[in-house]
Amino acid sequence: MKIFRKVVKIDEEKCDGCGLCVPSCAEGAIKVIDGKARLVSEVYCDGLGACLGECPQGAITIEEREAEIFNKEAVSMRLKSRDKGNPEKMPGEEKQEFRGCPGSLSRMLQDSVSSQPSTKRTECPDRPSLLGNWPVQIALAPLKAPYYDGADLLVSADCVSFAFADFHERFLAGKTLLVGCPKLDDSEFYLEKLTRIFEQNNISSVEVVFMEVPCCFGLVNLVKLALERAGKSIPAAFTRVSLRGEILES
Repeated sequence: MKIFRKVVKIDEEKCDGCGLCVPSCAEGAIKVIDGKARLVSEVYCDGLGACLGECPQGAITIEEREAEIFNKEAVSMRLKSRDKGNPEKMPGEEKQEFRGCPGSLSRMLQDSVSSQPSTKRTECPDRPSLLGNWPVQIALAPLKAPYYDGADLLVSADCVSFAFADFHERFLAGKTLLVGCPKLDDSEFYLEKLTRIFEQNNISSVEVVFMEVPCCFGLVNLVKLALERAGKSIPAAFTRVSLRGEILES
């Protein structure tokens, strides 16, 4: 039976699949399916909007429309099934039940540590670091510094240097580095900091290198918005890296 009531609406174009809204929905009405947050069923949504404040992209709103009646009994059955490890599946939904951000999902990237070739230090002499500035964390970086002048700026998600084996040679050589995590840190602070850095310095170019997990794409959005707010037309490149250290998109 359908009635006119409040229910969640998700803008798929704005949604980046970060999954922050999933654990905030106590009824289990939202799932990440095919890389996008989706309303599993109207009967699970109470329309109170507890998930609204968790979306960094502003993709979730509440609308009044004709929808199925909120069913507490159906919600209770769904949650019990989920807790037993047998949740109902929607088309495109992953088989593995995971209630948090997709970027936090544990996974084994190698069959075993022992299967990797052993490299002795005598066979691989120390190479000099190509890091040319300090500090590198966005939160600690100064607004103005000599190393920004005419710089090719590299804005990197902090996990990239661990996933990509030749990070120094491929990305860092000859560049000024800023590092951060768009999920764990304050995005509004990042936006303000990056905007002022672009405004106050003569930066020649910027490259953003980020991981393939959905929430990491937030770093791309932050840099694009900071450039727009700063009113600067600076050449920008964006490179996505896989968890196995492969360049997926550049």
